[in-house]
Amino acid sequence: MIYPIVAYGDPILRKATRFIEQNEVDLKKLSEDMFATMHSANGVGLAAPQIGLNIRVFVVDATPFSEKDDDEDDEPDLTLVDFKKTFINPEILEESGAEWPFEEGCLSIPGIRGDVYRPSNLRIRYRDVEWNEHEEEYSGMAARIIQHEYDHLLGKLFVDYLPVLKKQFIKKKLTDISKGNVDADYRMRFPNRK
Repeated sequence: MIYPIVAYGDPILRKATRFIEQNEVDLKKLSEDMFATMHSANGVGLAAPQIGLNIRVFVVDATPFSEKDDDEDDEPDLTLVDFKKTFINPEILEESGAEWPFEEGCLSIPGIRGDVYRPSNLRIRYRDVEWNEHEEEYSGMAARIIQHEYDHLLGKLFVDYLPVLKKQFIKKKLTDISKGNVDADYRMRFPNRK
């Protein structure tokens, strides 16, 4: 099932999510649906609040970052090949390393991008769809994607990290998104559409 993506302005995007119990949700089905939804919108990550669920789950598939772009001189990031995972009840245990900028975007905020500084490394504990517990370390783009999606579980969005001037500049665009006045090539759910 492909869910509509919840748009900026919906209160669920600002709520901290809750931990789930082992058999509370069909995790395999939810994971499949979240990947299908994310792929249909050409995303690399998707958190449960973005499909209207207030639970601590997100999926990532960084394969697009591992592929060489014909228009750019950058080499592909081979550490992201097959970096496709479901994170259930994740907890970031530690973030470290120098903060570095990258222009982020979000499926819930189409058409807006901005440089966000994040630490380069992290250590995270989570469960997979089989309910096995893992504790792993990530760095670079993999860490960034995880940090971005993890923020969704805390009710934070990438625009929260932008400088005040940039926030003022995009304020009308954000209001337009919440009202459904935006072009997105995927289904969305708008909180203030009339």
